[in-house]
Amino acid sequence: MSIEEMLKQFGLEPEDLAAWRETGRPEDEFEDWLTDRVARRPTGARARSVYGADDVHDFARRAILDALALGPGDRLLEIGCGGGLLLRAALERGATATGLDHSEEMVRLAGERAPGATVVLGSADQLPFADHEFTAGAMSIVLMFLPDPVAALAECHRVLAPGARIAVYTPAPELRGTPAVPELLADHIHLYDDGELATLARRAGFAGAAVASKDGGQLLTATT
Repeated sequence: MSIEEMLKQFGLEPEDLAAWRETGRPEDEFEDWLTDRVARRPTGARARSVYGADDVHDFARRAILDALALGPGDRLLEIGCGGGLLLRAALERGATATGLDHSEEMVRLAGERAPGATVVLGSADQLPFADHEFTAGAMSIVLMFLPDPVAALAECHRVLAPGARIAVYTPAPELRGTPAVPELLADHIHLYDDGELATLARRAGFAGAAVASKDGGQLLTATT
């Protein structure tokens, strides 16, 4: 499959082809670049359209919100906040909301979609926050992209207060090769079975780790 055909498969436009060519990277790095462009570090017109839609990843957002049961007094940190819809929902429930993303495009978009939230550019494994700053943490379709998930979860544990809870939604291994996890991108992500997910949380210092699986999605919950 040519680069042009792969771009078309993901609904990308001439601007994306131009962006790829501007990188000057060798062709064997294209799939890694594409993974960033469409999902890991969303950038470009397609990213704004997809992650700005009100229904993007709504199944994951609902599961996380139900698990965290946010209310007034809660201080939420979302790692990999994307377009900011979970942040907006947290604000509607009376919580304060902070989002972090390593895509400049998503930081701008989240700031527009959730204007009452604090949104910062940063890395999941080096959070720019003080110890025990938040009462709840969330990741939605993010964990699979992290090269060192234990380090990122440990950082999340550090910034959560004692007794805080975390909810992480991620695709299950059986979704590999489906439209949710296309084979073209599957080699550049990490999928975990339920036991592996719970073990990651325990290794990061969390207690009471549990995983609920439904329709190819996994919801990891735990407390500090």
